[in-house]
Amino acid sequence: MKIRVRLFAGLRERAGTSERKLELPDGACVSDVWAALGLGDEPAGLLYAVNKRYAGPEQRLVAGDEVALIPPVSGGSFRLSEQPLDPAEVIEEVRTERAGAVATFIGTTRIESRGRTVHYLEYEAYGGMAEKVMAELAAELKQRHELSEIAITHRVGRIEIGEPSVVIAVSAPHRAAALAACKEAIDTLKETVPLWKKEVYEGGEEWLGRGS
Repeated sequence: MKIRVRLFAGLRERAGTSERKLELPDGACVSDVWAALGLGDEPAGLLYAVNKRYAGPEQRLVAGDEVALIPPVSGGSFRLSEQPLDPAEVIEEVRTERAGAVATFIGTTRIESRGRTVHYLEYEAYGGMAEKVMAELAAELKQRHELSEIAITHRVGRIEIGEPSVVIAVSAPHRAAALAACKEAIDTLKETVPLWKKEVYEGGEEWLGRGS
């Protein structure tokens, strides 16, 4: 059977391509994909998605499946944008008469990181799945914290020093819930959403892993 494999961030550079077609035997599982790619040792922390849903190694594949290899990730309305972000627009999306508080988080590109001077960042995302995972995260937070609305917008592509890379806005009847959900949103986004960050600094560049 034939399947399509998507590669991102450091894995894309390692393979020299963002997509490969593979021929696998009938009955093959997700765990068979890495060896079939012939890219050496499987990196620690690698995750898989089948048709834009996270999948375990034992899941069976069928002809026509799209399998995405998800390196450790760095990340209302849930969008990816190639254009500069306007926090006011994201905040406006969560305004409601039910809300007594609006909490926001704005992540920006800093000039120094780990003792190095940063020139700019590059973000890459698995489009379609990233928005879906953000929406699932928001639904969980909305129910757990009894929120009014939540909106998340994340940049992709090149981001200059001082520019926002992510804007999260949360509205709730009470400030404690809005603040708690906003913090949980950015912490969880960095662990689960298929977004990757490359740091371009003086003398080199590096893809940064989960939680960065």
